[in-house]
Amino acid sequence: MSPESKKLFNIIILGVSFMFMFTAFQTCGNIAQTVITNLNSTDFHGSGYTSMSIIYGVFSASNLISPSVVAIVGPQLSMVVSGIFYSLYIAVFIQPATWTFYTASVFIGIAAAVLWTAQGNCLTVNSDENTIGRNSGVFWALLQSSLFFGNLYIYFAWQGKTHISEGDRRTVFIALTVISLVGTVLFFLIRKQEDTKAPGEEDSANEILGDSSSAQNTMTRAVAAFKKSIKLSFTKEIMLLSVTTAYTGGGIFGLLSKHNRFGRNPVVMLGIIVHFIAFYLIFFNMPNDAPIAPMEGTDDVAYMIPSKEVAIFCSFLLGLGDSCFNTQLLSILGFLYSEDSAPAFAIFKFVQSICAAVAYFYSNYFLLQWQLLIMVIVGFFGTITFFTVEWEAAAALAARGSDYSSI
Repeated sequence: MSPESKKLFNIIILGVSFMFMFTAFQTCGNIAQTVITNLNSTDFHGSGYTSMSIIYGVFSASNLISPSVVAIVGPQLSMVVSGIFYSLYIAVFIQPATWTFYTASVFIGIAAAVLWTAQGNCLTVNSDENTIGRNSGVFWALLQSSLFFGNLYIYFAWQGKTHISEGDRRTVFIALTVISLVGTVLFFLIRKQEDTKAPGEEDSANEILGDSSSAQNTMTRAVAAFKKSIKLSFTKEIMLLSVTTAYTGGGIFGLLSKHNRFGRNPVVMLGIIVHFIAFYLIFFNMPNDAPIAPMEGTDDVAYMIPSKEVAIFCSFLLGLGDSCFNTQLLSILGFLYSEDSAPAFAIFKFVQSICAAVAYFYSNYFLLQWQLLIMVIVGFFGTITFFTVEWEAAAALAARGSDYSSI
């Protein structure tokens, strides 16, 4: 197998592994509150929303140390261990207890930070400036397919049930745990890349991946990775892209980017236009107090007769726009920080998780119109800051005499 084929193989395995893991985890998250509602008449008194707050809070803090963890143990083992913790979180629902549920939430927050930092490093190591767009698209398409498979499984497994029996719950979560473990095991198939740099040239990617011969070398790499994270946090490009990252919170775009002579900006522009259309339709289709209405529903009326078809179409538009943003963010981060991929992706997930936690908090209090307004404002400025970084990247590439359409 040629080096290029091996890199593409690694990207596909990476995407398939995440597809299995997040088929299980995202399905677990989607049905958790329904399951918990049925459990709260027992000795279990957990809350899915509290669990998510814990996960994102710990996730945010853990991104500060995740590059050091990846530097010490390497991206492959980091993803394997993280995958085990994801599986344990899902397995808690087989025989749930309040203390194990919240404890698992803490550990999965740590695991998520390590997992996504290692994923960014693995994606970058197996890409170059000519393939980063394609590889980002391949990975994102495989990851997003997890939403389809997971929800389809629940649809056929429960057939719209609102009361979930103990037997039904155990059957589903045993299956989800096994699916998550399959994705974890697949990480072992990722093949390590050989060092292709000239003798004496610093290889930061290999530094992250390399084996440690002593505890001193291990600690040195860990400290260096932490310092790089802090240093990168204050670079102009990262600070600008943080606004775009704050807004996110598609495979075709990554696959076609190699042949796009205008770079990443048109894809991001498509994403924000699609999202604005979705926000407009949501505003007219849903009552203004829908986010804060009680469980039994709301008596408020929307500006139009609420339509399930419109709601489903809005979901499609949101997913399409999300793919536009995320594939291009993965691509530009891998392009700009090919030598410091682990710290760069850690910052990316840090900003994303902080903003997600804030959004979870205010969504319990703000009316729909204010939530949509926040998204419009942050989305607009996030698009502008992305354009700024992309134009500067294009100028730097042109100065090197490279073809801009290759990125």
